[in-house]
Amino acid sequence: MKPYRFLTPALLEVEAAAQFYESNRPDLGREFLDEIDGTIQRILLNPKAWKLLDGEIRRCRLRKFPYGIVYTLVKDDFVLIISVMHLHRHPSSWRKNLRNDDR
Repeated sequence: MKPYRFLTPALLEVEAAAQFYESNRPDLGREFLDEIDGTIQRILLNPKAWKLLDGEIRRCRLRKFPYGIVYTLVKDDFVLIISVMHLHRHPSSWRKNLRNDDR
């Protein structure tokens, strides 16, 4: 499997969503994080399998939560996670993460 990296804004999105779910029900935040991990593993097994959004940027939906992981394969070396976005947000809201990354 290929390695992966998060843009900083994508990590912040994961943390905020996990905190939100945890505040609604104990252990729901952990379930969300487990689902994120499982979805990343699905992406890493076959990174070109998921829906193209723009150019080589793709989105893989989580199975149990209304979120999608927006990512791209960088030079066939690693998967770059651009956003972990709620599916009710504007479809192109992930683009701001490309401008706001402080890596």
